[in-house]
Amino acid sequence: MADAPQIPDETEVRARWGAFAWTAENAEKAKSIIARYPAGRQRSAVMPLLDLAQRQVGAETQTQGWLPVPVIEYVAAQLDMPYMRAYEVVTFYTMYNLVPVGRYHVQVCGTTPCLLRGSDDVMAACKNRGMTKGKTTPDGLFTLTEVECMGTCTNAPMVQINDDNFEDLDYDSMTRILEALAAGEQPKTGTQNPKRLTSDPEGGPTSLKDMVSANHDYRKEW
Repeated sequence: MADAPQIPDETEVRARWGAFAWTAENAEKAKSIIARYPAGRQRSAVMPLLDLAQRQVGAETQTQGWLPVPVIEYVAAQLDMPYMRAYEVVTFYTMYNLVPVGRYHVQVCGTTPCLLRGSDDVMAACKNRGMTKGKTTPDGLFTLTEVECMGTCTNAPMVQINDDNFEDLDYDSMTRILEALAAGEQPKTGTQNPKRLTSDPEGGPTSLKDMVSANHDYRKEW
């Protein structure tokens, strides 16, 4: 558990976030989200509201965002649900952060397909950039987390950085992505393999070949 997140001091957290409230813009968004659900079923909005709250915290702190306890309590109160029910959601999904993170939250998949395809090299690129699992770099730029499968096994290994997926990685491509982010640039998202489009086979189609003629690029249909 050496890389387990360290929950911040509650007194400090409540002093900073105890008065959390939606911005005017987010209050309208929250109202719109809740309206998607039938009367009496507003608790179903807990996941998108938690995400919205995390993004608001991120905007205020110039990070990817996280969910302090008072913020979770605020969302639970708005939905008239016990705080613990909302907390259970936050602790189940890795999309929610229980501790402060950096501007870029680097989540490396370490599940079997990614492991077999080189996730150790991806992790090495992160560590050579000064990252440690479960920690944020001293400059506040990167937080490194190892997570379970994120459903991109075809293009393994992959990482998710904030809202973007980066796939078909190796040591060099991961290093380039991190360098671009550190320089304030937006690296290419999705597959980093120039021979692949989205998740199609590297060498072209392997089935339904009769639908593909020599003069027709099937990929333009996608």
